[in-house]
Amino acid sequence: VARQSLFRTICQARIVKNSFLSLFSLWSCSTATNDLVYIIDGSWSVGLTDFETAKQWIINITSQFEMSSYYTQVAVIQYSDTPRLEIPLGKHRSASEFIEAVQSISYLGGNTQTGRAIKFAVDHVFATSQRERLVKNRIAVVVTDGKSQDDVVDASMEARSLAITLFAVGVGSEITSSELMSIANKPSASYVLYAEDYTTINHIQNSMEQKLCEESVCPTRIPVASRDEKGFELMVGLNIDTKAQRVAGSLVSEEAYALTWSTDITENTRDIFPEGLPPSYVFVSTLRLKDTTRELTFDLWRVLSKERETQVAVTLNGKRKEVVFTTTSETQREQRALFNGKWHQLKLVVRPRSVTAFLDDRLIQKLLLEPVEPIYINGLTQVAKKPGADVSVQVHIQKLRLYCDPYQSERETACEIYSRVSLILSHYLNTLVVLMVVLQ
Repeated sequence: VARQSLFRTICQARIVKNSFLSLFSLWSCSTATNDLVYIIDGSWSVGLTDFETAKQWIINITSQFEMSSYYTQVAVIQYSDTPRLEIPLGKHRSASEFIEAVQSISYLGGNTQTGRAIKFAVDHVFATSQRERLVKNRIAVVVTDGKSQDDVVDASMEARSLAITLFAVGVGSEITSSELMSIANKPSASYVLYAEDYTTINHIQNSMEQKLCEESVCPTRIPVASRDEKGFELMVGLNIDTKAQRVAGSLVSEEAYALTWSTDITENTRDIFPEGLPPSYVFVSTLRLKDTTRELTFDLWRVLSKERETQVAVTLNGKRKEVVFTTTSETQREQRALFNGKWHQLKLVVRPRSVTAFLDDRLIQKLLLEPVEPIYINGLTQVAKKPGADVSVQVHIQKLRLYCDPYQSERETACEIYSRVSLILSHYLNTLVVLMVVLQ
């Protein structure tokens, strides 16, 4: 068992906007093709000061998107007794224009007719989009601080039936959770957000940004226990389940696949990540090294540009007992985080400016990273390849997934491999030496 130790690698990465975007090949959340509509509460209960705070919140969230007729178009509706279209879809095609337009919105005041506002968005905003065939995601964010004085169910159901994704943001103590859940898509945990009041609404800004990005670039779902998680099932997307031979997994209930020297796991990145990578993600792999692979260095997973430059990679160095996470930043060609030690289950959590290592769910160390660029999708995505070559290596893979929710790293534990490695855990943990290096 010691010669066939199992481990898992989990990664997250933040993608930042690059001013040198290639129109058809460089993709991320910022370049998603969205029609995004904010439906904001302008009733008397909000008040002028809090309304100004809500406007700034919208500006902050929208800054992550590239605004243009080809990428994201944004509209803003303010509502009270009646809805008022403040910014039509596609009117502003630059961030500066949009910011100026939002700042100039005047506070309405009045009652709270949320259902009427959602209906207005469906009939008079989304329906008037000039690029219905091009847009990939139609998203509405409803912000309210209290119970609606009209029915929200019918309007929300109609919106969802037209493939409009609804988020509901409740602010303050007067909101009704059941009403927010009636508005939003399911599951409510993914599409309903709460803020204690408008002074703390920025506390959910990162969460809102992440969820909008997930919706933009992670349209598929992975079945996990009793729920579905947004992400990419790479075992299927990369055709590992059809190209490799099925073998026994870590448990009787688990299946794995044996990759050999002749197994070529290579697919076009555009087919795997058509909208690029989300700003944060969790890369999960459960695998077993063969005796012939234990001393090799190979890329477990990598995304190459058209020029075959590494954009993202998780590299295993068997001889030095290292895992290297590589990503492309704005200021340097590569940035690497190395974790040296005996391994069985390893988790790398890469956040906007940091990467954290866990061994068998135990925290090892954390270091800072530079921000990264979006990826080019006109290259290749590969699994189990020697660095700089198209040579495959022998390895058994049981799980290969990319989750879009960064908190999935907390739910993905080493339980599926504990029965195999429990006899050697104490030995490895007692002798573990961890070395972390960032190559500048």
